[in-house]
Amino acid sequence: MILPLLFACAAPTPVPPSSPVAIETAAAVPAPPPAGPVVLAGLSGPVVVTPVFHGTVRIEGGGKVFWVDPWSKADLTGPLADVVLITDVHFDHLDPAALAKVVKPSTVLVAPPAVAAEAKERKPEHVLANGESATVAGATITAVPMYNLIRGPEVGKLYHDKGRGNGYVLTLDGVVIYIAGDTECTDEMRALTGIDLALVPMNLPYTMTPEEAAACVSAFQPKRVVPYHYAGSDLSKFTPTGSTVLLRDAYPGGLPW
Repeated sequence: MILPLLFACAAPTPVPPSSPVAIETAAAVPAPPPAGPVVLAGLSGPVVVTPVFHGTVRIEGGGKVFWVDPWSKADLTGPLADVVLITDVHFDHLDPAALAKVVKPSTVLVAPPAVAAEAKERKPEHVLANGESATVAGATITAVPMYNLIRGPEVGKLYHDKGRGNGYVLTLDGVVIYIAGDTECTDEMRALTGIDLALVPMNLPYTMTPEEAAACVSAFQPKRVVPYHYAGSDLSKFTPTGSTVLLRDAYPGGLPW
């Protein structure tokens, strides 16, 4: 008797579905902040604050023009200065070639003693140490300390020593503007009051991070705050409480280095 051959048929091996192909996409580059000035209501008319480039700022109000730290990499076209405020001796703040482009014979230069000691072509008419004030072109200008707490080029040295440079509180046509200069979050900044608009830096390694700047601004709570001197920092991380943040493009055309 011949038995039929039996064949065991194995179940077919399931074929896994095709895995999705990972497609790499470039990270979205955030759009730059809008260009243009911040306009505030002064007693006699608008006070116009224009972040020009990096630490260079132009302020117009009460019929007067103030330039802060004119630098040759900035577009220095515009009205000539009645007053120039210099914050520090570093090249992006004390720039004789740029200064010559914004002054006229009647321009008054305000600066700290360290700048007065280094200036050659043009000496400041008002030399203000930290805490000192002057009335210039109808505005009150008070020098505020600006300095590093921990950051420097090497251990035991700071990029900005206390007493060398000035931030400024400028009261112009009833509007109080704080120009911080290159600084970390100092006790003097935290103690400020009554500021209508603050210009605050946030770039490493020379000043502070956006998060540190936000904590500092939350302490003194100006009505409005504009990041400047931020050199590519992530401004989305600058989220202070108690102040309106007004973003402006401080680097039209790209970073300076």
